Amino acid sequence: MLSLLIKRIEPLNEEAVADAEVRFAKLTKPPGSLGRLEMAVSQLAGISGQPFPHIREKVIILMAADHGVVVEGVSPYPQAATEQMVYNFLNGGAAINVLARHSGARLIIVDMGIAARPISHRNIVDRRIAQGTNNIARGPAMTSGQAEQAVSAGIEVVEAQIEKGLDIVATGDMGVGNTTSAAAICAAITGENPEQIVDRGSGLDDEGLQRKIASVRRALLTNNPDSSDGLDLLAKIGGYEIAGLAGVILGAAVHRKPILLDGFVSTAAAMIAATFTPRVKPYLIASHRSQSKGHTHMLKWLELTPLVDLDLYLGEGAGAVLIYSLIEAACKLLTEMATVTEAGISQKELEENS
Repeated sequence: MLSLLIKRIEPLNEEAVADAEVRFAKLTKPPGSLGRLEMAVSQLAGISGQPFPHIREKVIILMAADHGVVVEGVSPYPQAATEQMVYNFLNGGAAINVLARHSGARLIIVDMGIAARPISHRNIVDRRIAQGTNNIARGPAMTSGQAEQAVSAGIEVVEAQIEKGLDIVATGDMGVGNTTSAAAICAAITGENPEQIVDRGSGLDDEGLQRKIASVRRALLTNNPDSSDGLDLLAKIGGYEIAGLAGVILGAAVHRKPILLDGFVSTAAAMIAATFTPRVKPYLIASHRSQSKGHTHMLKWLELTPLVDLDLYLGEGAGAVLIYSLIEAACKLLTEMATVTEAGISQKELEENS
């Protein structure tokens, strides 16, 4: 099923890209003066096939799951914090809730595999595969079947939102220990030394940092994941929420919807999706550069330049949602600014005075 779906991902519509660029060139401003905003809107045009894209229905898909590697002491927080934070999301008290309300975005919270009993709440989507992954430092995270099930669940979640109306989707994550899994994925795919990728995460001390680096090394040595095989990477060193987000990304690309990536863990999911097929890359927009030093390696491998750098390290999708207003503003600049002809301005004069 995944192979058939991946084949449906099409290249960007170059005609729509060209039309957007032509209009930007005619607006009452010096050529290229809106910088990367122009590039972002042209990308949105190519994704949607609409030369003048509009962003109305904004969605954040936040996937949560637990990781068995926490027993190695890779996080200053107990595993129970994942479930506690999910309840905080459901009660509207987290940063992502505030930012979603501020941006007018729809927040979808998905249980992909929390290490607790299923949460009974009208606002949670239950796609749990198991009660957390196995410890990747001692063996595979999950079975190949579970990895494929998790990716398929992500596809189903995003397609359900597309049916309700979705113009753009942001990726978010929650899971104590998930930066260890993300670091292992980054190291496996890029070939970088774990010491260049692993950092203190949510506040590890020196000893905790060394435990985390050692856990990533052991996970790679023990499992020997195939860096060119997305399912193998997920099964051996992944997480259920990472697999689910990879599915969200693939599903959104199939339906020509832009994906606004958040930070370290979300970008690990994007790397997995790009391992399935590089055709997904033009559909990705990097919202920001995370504090995590490994995030820069990820963005380089994906050939993405983040729109902003705010020293964020929160996860949840917070950085991506912050950029929604920027994306909306850029689209409005294209459609609402006057052209030099409409404004009665000489193009020559404009260029001479710029």
